[in-house]
Amino acid sequence: MRKCSDGIIDAIMGSTGITISNSHFTDHNDVMLFGANEQHTIDKVMQITLAFNHFGKRLIQRMPRCRYGFVHVVNNDYTHWEMYAIGGSSHPTIISEGNRFVAPDNNNAKEVTKRVTNDDWSGWQWRSIDDEFENGAFFVQSGPEMKVRPFALKDMITPKPSSYVQRLTRNAGSLKCRVGEPC
Repeated sequence: MRKCSDGIIDAIMGSTGITISNSHFTDHNDVMLFGANEQHTIDKVMQITLAFNHFGKRLIQRMPRCRYGFVHVVNNDYTHWEMYAIGGSSHPTIISEGNRFVAPDNNNAKEVTKRVTNDDWSGWQWRSIDDEFENGAFFVQSGPEMKVRPFALKDMITPKPSSYVQRLTRNAGSLKCRVGEPC
């Protein structure tokens, strides 16, 4: 998926129970937006999982950008971004597990995370669990240490170690089927 007129994937107005998986994203600025407006508090019910995606060349930001809700980012391969990879405002919960983040060569864009707020975000629950960071990438965690997961394990994808990410995302994107052959 690439070169859309706005966000490639947006979830708004209380959308929930969403999984975005096995996709390959390239060539775009605002990749994903979860919660379009600070006034839409209905988005507090949002539950979204991003799994087994490859965020590739010429991406700028919002992989995703979240307002409110709960987002589980698991076993994705982030090989390119120009500003930041994961961002948010309005107190979202973001759990990043078993992902690989390869920072750009730009020293001003090594941080994976970006919080857009004038308020104190130190209580927002943003956690990196067993992620892999390369080329100086780093994730700024916040909120109290998680002693209990916010949702039952049966409600979340169980992550593989980050060392598996390249294999898990190798075939992300459109199917490469030939006419007359099964996929």
